[in-house]
Amino acid sequence: QVQPVESGGGLVQAGGSLRLSCAASTRTFSNYGMAWFRQAPGKEREFVAAISWNGGVKNYADSVKGRFTISRDNAERTMYLQMNSLKPEDTAVYYCAAQYLYNGDNPANYNYWGQGTQVTVSS
Repeated sequence: QVQPVESGGGLVQAGGSLRLSCAASTRTFSNYGMAWFRQAPGKEREFVAAISWNGGVKNYADSVKGRFTISRDNAERTMYLQMNSLKPEDTAVYYCAAQYLYNGDNPANYNYWGQGTQVTVSS
């Protein structure tokens, strides 16, 4: 059973940076693809970034390419999202998701979700 737990959200000014973390409890963490999604008030949950089980494949939404970087440390059973040059439109609840050997952009294919962490970017 994988139970992702996010941390690192907060309030930041536009142009600033934040790093989100997602820790997972399973000893088989290295078998799981991981992803970040976000959901703003009144909007659908949207894909942000995903990373394969060994970190060799990374995918990003066009809206965050060049600003966000996804990474993972399998020894620490933790995934990260470094967010730079933040914009007010990045404001959302950010969710960590995990799925065995899957690292795509479809939220319906992820079975394990964290509770979310709020990111607010002020203008």
